[in-house]
Amino acid sequence: MRVLFFNNPMPGHFLPLLPLARALRRQGHAVAFVSAAGMAAAVEPEGFELITAGPTADVVIGELARRTGTNILVSRTPELVGEFFAGVRVDLSVDEALAGARTWTPDLIVSEHLDFVGPLVAAMLKVPSAVLAIDPALEPDALAALAAAAHARYLERGLEAPDHAPSGRWLLDLCPPSLQRGGALPPLDRIALRPEPHQAPEGTPRAPRVPGTGRPRVLVSLSTAPGAPSTLGPILRSLSALDIDLVATTGGRPAEEFGVEPGRVELVSFLPAAELLDGVSAVVHHGGSGTTFGTAARGVPAVVVPGMEGQERQARRLQAAGAGHALPIGEQEPEAVADALARLLAEPAFTVAAQRLRDEIAAMPSASEVAERLTAYVSE
Repeated sequence: MRVLFFNNPMPGHFLPLLPLARALRRQGHAVAFVSAAGMAAAVEPEGFELITAGPTADVVIGELARRTGTNILVSRTPELVGEFFAGVRVDLSVDEALAGARTWTPDLIVSEHLDFVGPLVAAMLKVPSAVLAIDPALEPDALAALAAAAHARYLERGLEAPDHAPSGRWLLDLCPPSLQRGGALPPLDRIALRPEPHQAPEGTPRAPRVPGTGRPRVLVSLSTAPGAPSTLGPILRSLSALDIDLVATTGGRPAEEFGVEPGRVELVSFLPAAELLDGVSAVVHHGGSGTTFGTAARGVPAVVVPGMEGQERQARRLQAAGAGHALPIGEQEPEAVADALARLLAEPAFTVAAQRLRDEIAAMPSASEVAERLTAYVSE
């Protein structure tokens, strides 16, 4: 079978697709990806073919600003989110994507849930499609705006438009039951898929790490996306007062930017999450689903410092499960983060709850099991 994956040209939208893509390849299926040429550095080391289509995210941001007069990095309204993912990006990508897909001849298309190019190509080619829900934090108003923007693109091509977003035949859902939001799932055939921390390609040597001191090791992984506020330095300086070993992801920013004592923090530009989480007692993160699910899959409690309302709601669900502490937007002073982390490390109940969540995730179907189910459904 030939399976074609579609994703927005951003690492956070690509990495959650990898376990399923790898599982399909191990089972003998042909697998390729469709995204912007800028994704080659991420896709090609995995050994997958990249069919290039559409521009990078910064070009889409610029075109959206030209059409609307608004920068989505400054104002993230539901309407702008809908027009970014299901409008402008589709307009700039779909023709190239359709041509590439026609040549590649997929039997199944799989898209991450904020990619609206793949489902449209699937509809034009009359190929079954699945959507992989990488983030349960989207709110009804955002989903409605996405559906409205996509609707016009289907009608322009004489196709019946789906009345909800995301669309497809199957919904591959990474969210464990304890973190689900009631009523958030679209009316698709749902297949649970076990989330897992990102791992490097098989055979990749592990990066050398700074040895621990025997103190609790804490990973700090805050957003380094364009437009995100730079809170990492103040938070690291506050956490440095605790009796812990600190590891922080920097997104490539220079160490001097953070103002921490030399040698006090292990700073890494990028490492696979599976390596970063080794030996970690707690994580401080921004509430993105990749980090939330990957941390939970390891049974590690978290202090969540969300940057957006959807992340805050997701953080509250983690807190309700007992596996973390959520700091509301506007109450995230570095001292508050340090206090929350100190409590997390001092109270074993947080780790016990995180381990329950880990066991819940472990019981979800693996990528290999889902790959077998999907290909069996398509072959029927």
